[in-house]
Amino acid sequence: MKMKTLLPAVLLAAMFGTTAARAGTEITLFRFFGGCSDAYANVTDVSKAVGECGIVQVLTNKFNAENTDGITVKTQSVEWGVYYDRLSANVAGRTPPDIAVMHRSVLPNYQVRNLLLPLGKDFAAVGIDVADFVPAAREGVTANGEIWALPFDLHALLWHVNADLFIRAGLVDDKGQPKLPRSPAELMQHAATMKAKTGKSYFAIPSGADPMPSWQYLTWVWQQGGNIVDAQKKEALLESKESREALRLLDALYASGAANPQHDYASAQQAFLAGEAAVLVNGTWGVDTYAAQAATGKSGLKNYVVRDMPNLYGKEAVWSDSHTWVMPKQTKPDAAKQKAALTFLKFLNDNSLQWARTGHLPVRASVLQSAQMRALPHRAEYTRTATIATALPPIQYQRALGDLLVNELNSTWLVQKDPDKALADSQRAAAAILRRSRRR
Repeated sequence: MKMKTLLPAVLLAAMFGTTAARAGTEITLFRFFGGCSDAYANVTDVSKAVGECGIVQVLTNKFNAENTDGITVKTQSVEWGVYYDRLSANVAGRTPPDIAVMHRSVLPNYQVRNLLLPLGKDFAAVGIDVADFVPAAREGVTANGEIWALPFDLHALLWHVNADLFIRAGLVDDKGQPKLPRSPAELMQHAATMKAKTGKSYFAIPSGADPMPSWQYLTWVWQQGGNIVDAQKKEALLESKESREALRLLDALYASGAANPQHDYASAQQAFLAGEAAVLVNGTWGVDTYAAQAATGKSGLKNYVVRDMPNLYGKEAVWSDSHTWVMPKQTKPDAAKQKAALTFLKFLNDNSLQWARTGHLPVRASVLQSAQMRALPHRAEYTRTATIATALPPIQYQRALGDLLVNELNSTWLVQKDPDKALADSQRAAAAILRRSRRR
């Protein structure tokens, strides 16, 4: 027991004393975001990188080329669909990477099982200021009073808006800007007006086997002050009045024709870009794509604007998640590798403005409020999202809860399952999932 208590202090002294990382230190990094190492081979100018894969790849290239400590980051890019299975297999096989990307929603699965290194003191030692993280990001990586990951972004739902359709429908304020609804009744009225005045749908929502409707549902649950789980008791709350109301509104939008239940991700985007829908419900990651399409002048979307999630129920909230970076525990800790990994994490934190070019919001308040951030296309239109970003409580098996919501909630508009039945079935399935977490 005494060795377990002393080991972190010994490592800390070795890592942050006068000795630099051992020359030639190589560390491994696990990530998804796609494979683009060939397209960006030897590119170190981040301004030439495009998209998530391009930016993270070029940042890694730049660090490898320019750091003065002889550190090399070796990237293992894993396909998204099997990423967490692969990471878990490596952890179980005692060959974890030195750094891994991890969603905030997955973080508790690893933290609760004591598979990650606590990082608060180490961040302070290398100059990462956790006080600069916006509250939603800092809370998302904090458990038991300790920091367990470096938050890299906030990605959240937005309303992507075709302003021309709002103008044609007369749904504009005295400045000519799109007028967004402020209540469920007003949303239904606006949707009817849009159809009557323009012949177009109000919404395009990826709706097949997509999580987008459940993220909108969660947003409306939270805006009512509710939740779908009690974090303290680890109990499901899917049959609450807030849950019923959120699903009622979604179901009403589909039933009225304000949204097409047959849209998948690709066809919802296409409908929006073709000018067939006034609002696309999608995340921060779509901003630059839609702005670029509008700029061509060749699509049905020409006057593109972005809006924070409107508040329909009284409490500001919007679904969000985060990409974070963690340091898995090693079977044989190596002080030089740990120092190298922390040096790379500081580099990523220092370059959070570059990552914001993906459309995701930076987690550092100083960057979020900077002139450089607001100079990026449309960013000033949705920086408030970082202050209203909301997520499920930090419990295990959030992904499993999300999957059951997709299966059950989407069935109400895809196969006309009774909404009360869908919520009752969700409640039973969620209770079984949460029982597993209570055993930890």
